[in-house]
Amino acid sequence: MTSAVGRHVAPPKFRRRAQRAAIHFVLVCGACVVLLPLAWMVSTSLKDLGDVFLFPPKWIPTPPRWSNYHEALTSLPFGVFFRNTAFYTGACIAGQLVTVSLVGFSFARLRWRGRDIVFMVLLATMMLPGQVTMIPRFLIFRSLGWINTFLPLIVPSWIGGGAFYIFLMRQFLRTIPLEMDEAARIDGCSNFRIYWQIVMPQVKAPLIAVAIFSFQGHWNDFMGPLIYLHTTDRYTVSLGLRMFQGEFGTEWHLMMAASVVAMLPILMLFFLAQRYFIQGVVFTGLKA
Repeated sequence: MTSAVGRHVAPPKFRRRAQRAAIHFVLVCGACVVLLPLAWMVSTSLKDLGDVFLFPPKWIPTPPRWSNYHEALTSLPFGVFFRNTAFYTGACIAGQLVTVSLVGFSFARLRWRGRDIVFMVLLATMMLPGQVTMIPRFLIFRSLGWINTFLPLIVPSWIGGGAFYIFLMRQFLRTIPLEMDEAARIDGCSNFRIYWQIVMPQVKAPLIAVAIFSFQGHWNDFMGPLIYLHTTDRYTVSLGLRMFQGEFGTEWHLMMAASVVAMLPILMLFFLAQRYFIQGVVFTGLKA
């Protein structure tokens, strides 16, 4: 194709294909960069300890040491660690789903004095880094005698659930017409019945998104268990992985093998609930 001044111009279809190919190339390069640490972790989990830091790195170990997985999972009580992590994570998710939905319903559907001011204060707490409240919370829980128990990790999820999750639920609940609540009240429904029978069936997607985010956060949590859990029988998986790091060195091949196993529940959850996970991310981006 030639323009009016005689310069050759590529046809629109060819330009679109070239742009699409360039975008795919950039995305593939970005995906390779993101997946590189994961590939290193899986590769290291199948190596001898002496081959971990070879340069240039040997990405495909020959022969692969599959026994690393058995050794990693049997040298430490990982069964106990997984059981503790599952209990801690499940209790926190349950608490957050209950409290987040209730508080979000109150902010979005009920009218009470000072509601907007309280909501602004709630949003302001999102600006505080967790380290600011770490020491006061530890002193409170120590005075209650909760150290080396799961209570300091679980109870906060049942008395608030997290400012970000409340904000997420409130924004979604505001999209549901208030006329439904008014009609239900005319028919004699209480606020709790409106919450449970009318509103909750319509918010499955954000609740599942909150559950996925909560699972990811608590399953990988390291700082909370490190502060409050002091004996091996209470350790979670994240603390168990740290036990491969000794005074005279780190058993990287065993740590990576255990890390691959610890990562599997999150990967399985992501693939099973991928649609809700993406909806949650999209919803967060659009409504925030």
